[in-house]
Amino acid sequence: MSVYTEKIGVLDSQTVERFTIENGNGLQARLISYGATLTALELPGPNGAPVNVTLGYDDLDEYVQRAGFFGCAVGRFANRIAGGRFELDGSSYMLPRNENGVGTLHGGDRGLDKYVWNGTPADDSSVRFECQSPDRDQGFPGTLNVAFTYSLTADNKLVMAYEARTDRPTPVNLTNHAYWNLAGAGTDSILDHEITLHAEKYLPVDDKAIPTGEQAAVAGTPMDFATPHRIGERIAEVPGGYDHCYVLNDCVAAEPALAAAVHEPQSGRRMNVWTDQPGIQFYTGNFLDSEPGADGKTYDKNGAFCLEAQQFPDCVNQPTFPQATLRPGDTYRHTTIHEFVV
Repeated sequence: MSVYTEKIGVLDSQTVERFTIENGNGLQARLISYGATLTALELPGPNGAPVNVTLGYDDLDEYVQRAGFFGCAVGRFANRIAGGRFELDGSSYMLPRNENGVGTLHGGDRGLDKYVWNGTPADDSSVRFECQSPDRDQGFPGTLNVAFTYSLTADNKLVMAYEARTDRPTPVNLTNHAYWNLAGAGTDSILDHEITLHAEKYLPVDDKAIPTGEQAAVAGTPMDFATPHRIGERIAEVPGGYDHCYVLNDCVAAEPALAAAVHEPQSGRRMNVWTDQPGIQFYTGNFLDSEPGADGKTYDKNGAFCLEAQQFPDCVNQPTFPQATLRPGDTYRHTTIHEFVV
């Protein structure tokens, strides 16, 4: 196990670094301190040649200039907030309406994905990133101190562990926005990947992708992945493709519970996802549109999928949903684990 560090640039007088974790089994994770971003996850491929299974860019400027959210930490509030507003403890808060002028997506115009985090190797298998979001940052109340640790284990697991503390009540919903293609980033579409989601319900959305408040059964619908199905098997029956939050069966477990399993039949690669969050957003790269990517690759529609473990979207405006309010003296914690089977 080892961690390597190198400087890759400077943004606003802040040094941006790249960290590489290797686990001795041929797995390698590459991270940068801009956005606490996972830029590559390499698995052993045929004849020992590494295969990168997550989407990314070649250089820092592309991460700064583009808005794909590839591999980054997302917050303060992942996913969508209807109308860019919410109320908390009798006070109203307005946020940037950065999604088509009608709602807030992934924390606003400058979410945590656009911060330069302070990154340090925690040990020979982990990197810890820290940042501070000031009071009223993007309209959110309270100074929020966030830590995000990536660890790569000897048994081929990538562990993502989040912590946050605040000095005022504030909503917190953090996730990672990695795009996965187990055949290799920038190769085939993910429509032949087989996926299982351990969820009997999902959150229907309106025409602005905001949850309606209903928790609907997946059984008998194209949303049902309680047993394995090809991603592309019924995607044409879902307007726009999959971009929905699934209600996990073992939501808010004391320990991370199995949420999803993905199999890529041609290579035989598998990815299992555990989390302690109540929901997981399943997204099928519907808006990828010949996006130039790393190593000269192009990322096309349905060229990757996301499984973003999180609180429910818009829960700040949905009183029947589990709430995401962090209060002074409490600690937000979230752990998600990706296991890779080659």
